[in-house]
Amino acid sequence: MKKGIHPENYRFVCFKDTSNGDQFITRSTAPSKETVEVDGTEYPLVKLEISNTSHPFYTGKMKFVDTAGRVDKFYNKYKNFKKKQ
Repeated sequence: MKKGIHPENYRFVCFKDTSNGDQFITRSTAPSKETVEVDGTEYPLVKLEISNTSHPFYTGKMKFVDTAGRVDKFYNKYKNFKKKQ
């Protein structure tokens, strides 16, 4: 391996899927302000919205995600909009 091209902060990090609570530990340089204890060891925590344990491609289940009512906000914003002919 070439010297001087690898990041200095390459360490073990805990990634947590917020949709189902699944956690996995791997090495990463992802920045984190939070920590979590897993099996008596403290790791930096990176939260994910989707991982392989919740992604429809891997689970075979479709999941409707409407964060903060985006669809409702769209309909409310354009409910009085009329098509110009």
